[in-house]
Amino acid sequence: MCSKNSKTMNITITGSLGNIGRHLVPQLTAAGHHVTVVTSNAERSAAIEQAGAKAAVGSVTDADFLTRSFTGADAVFAMTPPNMGGSDIIAGTVAAGKAFAQAIGAANVKRVVMLSSIGADKAGGNGPIAGLHQIEGLYGQLKDVNVTFLRAGYFYTNSHNDIPLIKTAGIVGANYPASTLIPFVHPKDIAASAAEALVQPGNGKDVQYIVSDLRSADDYARLIGAAIGKPELPWVQFTDEQSMGGMTQAGLPEEIAALYTEMGAGLRNGSIQQHFNDSGKPLQGATKLEAYAQEFASHFSA
Repeated sequence: MCSKNSKTMNITITGSLGNIGRHLVPQLTAAGHHVTVVTSNAERSAAIEQAGAKAAVGSVTDADFLTRSFTGADAVFAMTPPNMGGSDIIAGTVAAGKAFAQAIGAANVKRVVMLSSIGADKAGGNGPIAGLHQIEGLYGQLKDVNVTFLRAGYFYTNSHNDIPLIKTAGIVGANYPASTLIPFVHPKDIAASAAEALVQPGNGKDVQYIVSDLRSADDYARLIGAAIGKPELPWVQFTDEQSMGGMTQAGLPEEIAALYTEMGAGLRNGSIQQHFNDSGKPLQGATKLEAYAQEFASHFSA
Protein backbone atom coordinates (compact mmCIF):
# COMPACT_ATOMS: atom_id res chain seq x y z
CA MET A 1 0.00 0.00 0.00
CA CYS A 2 1.25 3.48 -0.87
CA SER A 3 2.48 5.19 2.29
CA LYS A 4 2.39 8.89 3.07
CA ASN A 5 5.20 10.50 1.14
CA SER A 6 7.00 13.66 2.23
CA LYS A 7 6.83 14.90 -1.34
CA THR A 8 3.44 15.47 -2.91
CA MET A 9 3.59 14.25 -6.50
CA ASN A 10 1.57 14.84 -9.64
CA ILE A 11 0.74 11.38 -10.98
CA THR A 12 -1.19 10.51 -14.14
CA ILE A 13 -2.94 7.15 -14.31
CA THR A 14 -4.19 5.49 -17.48
CA GLY A 15 -6.75 2.71 -17.52
CA SER A 16 -9.56 4.79 -16.00
CA LEU A 17 -11.20 3.21 -12.91
CA GLY A 18 -10.86 -0.30 -14.27
CA ASN A 19 -9.70 -3.45 -12.49
CA ILE A 20 -6.48 -1.75 -11.36
CA GLY A 21 -7.37 1.94 -11.33
CA ARG A 22 -10.22 1.54 -8.88
CA HIS A 23 -7.69 0.24 -6.35
CA LEU A 24 -4.74 2.42 -7.37
CA VAL A 25 -6.36 5.86 -7.44
CA PRO A 26 -7.63 5.78 -3.81
CA GLN A 27 -4.22 4.62 -2.58
CA LEU A 28 -2.46 7.53 -4.27
CA THR A 29 -4.98 10.20 -3.26
CA ALA A 30 -5.01 8.92 0.33
CA ALA A 31 -1.24 9.40 0.37
CA GLY A 32 -1.74 13.04 -0.61
CA HIS A 33 -0.76 12.94 -4.26
CA HIS A 34 -2.46 14.91 -7.02
CA VAL A 35 -3.84 12.31 -9.43
CA THR A 36 -5.10 12.70 -13.00
CA VAL A 37 -6.98 9.73 -14.43
CA VAL A 38 -7.11 9.24 -18.20
CA THR A 39 -10.42 7.82 -19.38
CA SER A 40 -12.08 7.45 -22.76
CA ASN A 41 -15.52 7.62 -21.17
CA ALA A 42 -16.76 11.04 -20.04
CA GLU A 43 -19.39 9.29 -17.90
CA ARG A 44 -16.60 8.09 -15.59
CA SER A 45 -15.60 11.66 -14.72
CA ALA A 46 -17.92 11.94 -11.72
CA ALA A 47 -16.64 8.69 -10.18
CA ILE A 48 -13.04 9.78 -10.79
CA GLU A 49 -13.68 13.10 -9.04
CA GLN A 50 -15.40 11.31 -6.16
CA ALA A 51 -12.20 9.30 -5.75
CA GLY A 52 -10.33 12.58 -5.27
CA ALA A 53 -8.74 12.70 -8.71
CA LYS A 54 -9.07 14.80 -11.86
CA ALA A 55 -10.45 13.27 -15.07
CA ALA A 56 -8.77 13.69 -18.45
CA VAL A 57 -11.16 12.50 -21.16
CA GLY A 58 -9.83 11.42 -24.53
CA SER A 59 -8.39 8.62 -26.64
CA VAL A 60 -5.25 6.74 -25.61
CA THR A 61 -4.31 6.51 -29.29
CA ASP A 62 -4.16 10.33 -29.50
CA ALA A 63 -0.55 11.31 -28.77
CA ASP A 64 -1.42 15.02 -28.49
CA PHE A 65 -4.13 14.33 -25.90
CA LEU A 66 -1.78 12.05 -23.96
CA THR A 67 0.96 14.69 -24.07
CA ARG A 68 -1.41 17.23 -22.52
CA SER A 69 -2.46 14.69 -19.90
CA PHE A 70 1.15 13.78 -19.05
CA THR A 71 2.54 17.33 -18.99
CA GLY A 72 3.48 18.32 -15.46
CA ALA A 73 3.33 14.73 -14.19
CA ASP A 74 6.12 13.54 -11.92
CA ALA A 75 5.15 9.95 -12.75
CA VAL A 76 2.85 8.07 -15.14
CA PHE A 77 1.20 4.69 -14.78
CA ALA A 78 1.04 3.49 -18.38
CA MET A 79 -1.52 0.81 -19.15
CA THR A 80 -1.93 0.19 -22.88
CA PRO A 81 -5.32 -1.37 -23.58
CA PRO A 82 -5.35 -4.30 -26.01
CA ASN A 83 -6.91 -3.31 -29.32
CA MET A 84 -9.52 -6.06 -29.40
CA GLY A 85 -11.74 -4.32 -31.93
CA GLY A 86 -9.35 -4.05 -34.85
CA SER A 87 -8.41 -6.41 -37.64
CA ASP A 88 -4.77 -6.66 -36.49
CA ILE A 89 -4.83 -6.76 -32.70
CA ILE A 90 -1.07 -6.77 -32.09
CA ALA A 91 -0.41 -3.93 -34.54
CA GLY A 92 -3.26 -1.89 -33.08
CA THR A 93 -2.04 -2.37 -29.54
CA VAL A 94 1.51 -1.41 -30.51
CA ALA A 95 0.20 1.70 -32.28
CA ALA A 96 -1.31 2.83 -28.97
CA GLY A 97 2.00 2.05 -27.30
CA LYS A 98 3.76 4.32 -29.79
CA ALA A 99 1.36 7.14 -28.90
CA PHE A 100 2.17 6.61 -25.21
CA ALA A 101 5.93 6.60 -25.82
CA GLN A 102 5.70 9.73 -27.99
CA ALA A 103 3.66 11.53 -25.34
CA ILE A 104 6.00 10.50 -22.50
CA GLY A 105 8.92 11.98 -24.41
CA ALA A 106 7.09 15.14 -25.48
CA ALA A 107 5.79 15.81 -21.95
CA ASN A 108 9.27 15.28 -20.49
CA VAL A 109 8.05 12.66 -18.01
CA LYS A 110 10.91 11.22 -15.99
CA ARG A 111 9.23 8.32 -14.19
CA VAL A 112 7.01 5.64 -15.76
CA VAL A 113 5.55 2.42 -14.42
CA MET A 114 4.31 0.35 -17.34
CA LEU A 115 1.83 -2.47 -16.85
CA SER A 116 3.28 -5.41 -18.74
CA SER A 117 2.95 -9.18 -18.45
CA ILE A 118 4.77 -12.34 -17.66
CA GLY A 119 6.03 -13.60 -21.01
CA ALA A 120 6.73 -10.11 -22.39
CA ASP A 121 10.40 -11.02 -22.68
CA LYS A 122 9.38 -13.15 -25.71
CA ALA A 123 8.76 -11.69 -29.16
CA GLY A 124 6.29 -14.41 -30.10
CA GLY A 125 4.56 -17.61 -29.08
CA ASN A 126 2.76 -15.74 -26.30
CA GLY A 127 -0.49 -14.59 -27.92
CA PRO A 128 -1.56 -11.02 -27.11
CA ILE A 129 1.49 -10.57 -24.87
CA ALA A 130 3.58 -10.09 -28.04
CA GLY A 131 2.23 -6.55 -28.26
CA LEU A 132 3.56 -5.77 -24.78
CA HIS A 133 6.97 -7.11 -25.80
CA GLN A 134 7.12 -4.53 -28.58
CA ILE A 135 5.87 -1.74 -26.30
CA GLU A 136 8.52 -2.59 -23.70
CA GLY A 137 11.01 -2.12 -26.52
CA LEU A 138 9.60 1.31 -27.36
CA TYR A 139 9.78 2.43 -23.72
CA GLY A 140 13.27 1.01 -23.48
CA GLN A 141 14.38 3.52 -26.11
CA LEU A 142 13.12 6.55 -24.14
CA LYS A 143 16.02 8.75 -23.11
CA ASP A 144 16.40 9.93 -19.51
CA VAL A 145 13.22 8.17 -18.38
CA ASN A 146 13.25 5.68 -15.52
CA VAL A 147 10.84 2.90 -16.47
CA THR A 148 9.70 -0.04 -14.36
CA PHE A 149 8.17 -2.81 -16.45
CA LEU A 150 5.61 -4.23 -14.04
CA ARG A 151 5.13 -7.73 -15.43
CA ALA A 152 1.89 -9.07 -14.04
CA GLY A 153 0.74 -12.65 -13.81
CA TYR A 154 -2.55 -14.09 -15.07
CA PHE A 155 -5.37 -11.98 -13.65
CA TYR A 156 -7.56 -13.90 -11.21
CA THR A 157 -10.49 -11.94 -12.62
CA ASN A 158 -10.08 -13.66 -16.00
CA SER A 159 -11.80 -16.56 -14.25
CA HIS A 160 -15.11 -14.77 -14.83
CA ASN A 161 -14.84 -16.02 -18.42
CA ASP A 162 -15.03 -19.60 -17.07
CA ILE A 163 -18.46 -19.14 -15.51
CA PRO A 164 -20.56 -20.05 -18.59
CA LEU A 165 -18.59 -23.29 -19.10
CA ILE A 166 -18.92 -24.23 -15.45
CA LYS A 167 -22.65 -23.56 -15.45
CA THR A 168 -23.41 -25.33 -18.74
CA ALA A 169 -20.90 -28.22 -18.80
CA GLY A 170 -19.79 -28.58 -15.19
CA ILE A 171 -16.11 -28.37 -16.14
CA VAL A 172 -13.31 -25.85 -16.37
CA GLY A 173 -10.26 -26.08 -18.59
CA ALA A 174 -7.92 -24.78 -21.26
CA ASN A 175 -5.35 -26.09 -23.72
CA TYR A 176 -2.79 -26.95 -21.04
CA PRO A 177 -2.71 -29.77 -18.48
CA ALA A 178 -3.94 -29.71 -14.89
CA SER A 179 -0.34 -29.86 -13.64
CA THR A 180 0.58 -26.52 -15.27
CA LEU A 181 1.71 -23.96 -12.70
CA ILE A 182 -0.02 -20.66 -13.36
CA PRO A 183 1.33 -17.37 -11.97
CA PHE A 184 -1.88 -15.68 -10.74
CA VAL A 185 -2.29 -12.06 -9.67
CA HIS A 186 -5.07 -9.99 -8.17
CA PRO A 187 -5.59 -6.51 -9.69
CA LYS A 188 -5.51 -4.97 -6.20
CA ASP A 189 -2.03 -6.45 -5.71
CA ILE A 190 -0.92 -4.89 -9.00
CA ALA A 191 -2.27 -1.57 -7.73
CA ALA A 192 -0.31 -1.88 -4.49
CA SER A 193 2.94 -2.58 -6.36
CA ALA A 194 2.29 0.22 -8.84
CA ALA A 195 1.56 2.69 -6.02
CA GLU A 196 4.88 1.88 -4.38
CA ALA A 197 6.85 2.02 -7.63
CA LEU A 198 5.37 5.32 -8.80
CA VAL A 199 6.70 7.24 -5.80
CA GLN A 200 10.19 5.79 -6.18
CA PRO A 201 12.71 7.49 -8.50
CA GLY A 202 13.43 4.30 -10.42
CA ASN A 203 16.73 3.11 -11.81
CA GLY A 204 17.00 3.19 -15.58
CA LYS A 205 14.93 0.40 -17.10
CA ASP A 206 14.06 -2.43 -14.74
CA VAL A 207 11.69 -5.41 -14.63
CA GLN A 208 9.55 -6.14 -11.59
CA TYR A 209 7.22 -9.14 -11.39
CA ILE A 210 3.91 -8.91 -9.58
CA VAL A 211 2.42 -12.34 -8.87
CA SER A 212 0.11 -13.22 -5.98
CA ASP A 213 0.23 -17.02 -6.10
CA LEU A 214 1.78 -19.79 -8.18
CA ARG A 215 -0.65 -22.68 -8.33
CA SER A 216 -1.56 -25.53 -10.63
CA ALA A 217 -4.59 -25.47 -12.89
CA ASP A 218 -5.85 -28.43 -10.86
CA ASP A 219 -5.60 -26.35 -7.65
CA TYR A 220 -7.58 -23.62 -9.39
CA ALA A 221 -10.39 -26.01 -10.38
CA ARG A 222 -10.45 -27.64 -6.95
CA LEU A 223 -10.56 -24.41 -4.95
CA ILE A 224 -13.07 -22.47 -7.03
CA GLY A 225 -15.15 -25.64 -7.27
CA ALA A 226 -15.23 -26.02 -3.49
CA ALA A 227 -16.12 -22.33 -3.10
CA ILE A 228 -19.16 -22.62 -5.38
CA GLY A 229 -20.38 -25.93 -3.98
CA LYS A 230 -18.92 -28.08 -6.77
CA PRO A 231 -16.01 -29.83 -5.03
CA GLU A 232 -15.59 -32.34 -7.85
CA LEU A 233 -15.22 -29.63 -10.55
CA PRO A 234 -12.68 -31.14 -12.96
CA TRP A 235 -9.93 -29.43 -14.94
CA VAL A 236 -10.13 -30.62 -18.55
CA GLN A 237 -7.27 -30.18 -20.97
CA PHE A 238 -8.47 -29.22 -24.46
CA THR A 239 -6.57 -29.59 -27.69
CA ASP A 240 -5.62 -26.37 -29.45
CA GLU A 241 -8.34 -27.10 -31.99
CA GLN A 242 -10.94 -27.59 -29.26
CA SER A 243 -9.80 -24.39 -27.59
CA MET A 244 -10.17 -22.43 -30.82
CA GLY A 245 -13.53 -23.99 -31.59
CA GLY A 246 -14.94 -23.38 -28.13
CA MET A 247 -13.99 -19.71 -28.14
CA THR A 248 -15.27 -19.01 -31.64
CA GLN A 249 -18.53 -20.83 -30.87
CA ALA A 250 -18.84 -18.60 -27.81
CA GLY A 251 -18.67 -15.59 -30.10
CA LEU A 252 -15.02 -14.54 -29.97
CA PRO A 253 -13.53 -13.39 -33.29
CA GLU A 254 -11.15 -15.92 -34.79
CA GLU A 255 -8.10 -13.67 -34.42
CA ILE A 256 -8.69 -13.21 -30.68
CA ALA A 257 -9.37 -16.93 -30.20
CA ALA A 258 -6.13 -17.74 -32.02
CA LEU A 259 -4.13 -15.38 -29.80
CA TYR A 260 -5.58 -16.85 -26.60
CA THR A 261 -4.96 -20.36 -27.91
CA GLU A 262 -1.34 -19.44 -28.61
CA MET A 263 -1.01 -18.02 -25.11
CA GLY A 264 -2.35 -21.28 -23.67
CA ALA A 265 0.21 -23.21 -25.70
CA GLY A 266 2.93 -20.92 -24.30
CA LEU A 267 1.81 -21.76 -20.76
CA ARG A 268 1.73 -25.45 -21.72
CA ASN A 269 5.31 -25.50 -23.01
CA GLY A 270 6.55 -23.23 -20.23
CA SER A 271 7.98 -20.48 -22.43
CA ILE A 272 5.72 -17.76 -21.00
CA GLN A 273 6.70 -18.54 -17.39
CA GLN A 274 10.38 -19.20 -18.11
CA HIS A 275 11.87 -15.77 -17.28
CA PHE A 276 9.68 -15.46 -14.18
CA ASN A 277 10.85 -18.89 -13.03
CA ASP A 278 14.47 -17.99 -13.77
CA SER A 279 14.02 -14.83 -11.68
CA GLY A 280 13.29 -16.95 -8.61
CA LYS A 281 9.47 -17.03 -8.86
CA PRO A 282 9.00 -13.88 -6.75
CA LEU A 283 5.55 -13.68 -5.12
CA GLN A 284 4.93 -10.03 -4.27
CA GLY A 285 1.13 -10.02 -4.09
CA ALA A 286 -0.81 -10.75 -0.92
CA THR A 287 -3.94 -12.41 -2.33
CA LYS A 288 -3.67 -16.19 -2.39
CA LEU A 289 -5.88 -18.47 -4.48
CA GLU A 290 -7.88 -19.62 -1.45
CA ALA A 291 -8.95 -16.03 -0.73
CA TYR A 292 -9.74 -15.30 -4.36
CA ALA A 293 -11.89 -18.43 -4.61
CA GLN A 294 -14.33 -16.87 -2.12
CA GLU A 295 -14.44 -13.70 -4.18
CA PHE A 296 -15.10 -15.80 -7.28
CA ALA A 297 -17.97 -17.55 -5.54
CA SER A 298 -19.67 -14.21 -4.87
CA HIS A 299 -19.35 -13.28 -8.54
CA PHE A 300 -20.50 -16.74 -9.64
CA SER A 301 -23.72 -16.51 -7.66
CA ALA A 302 -24.46 -12.87 -8.49
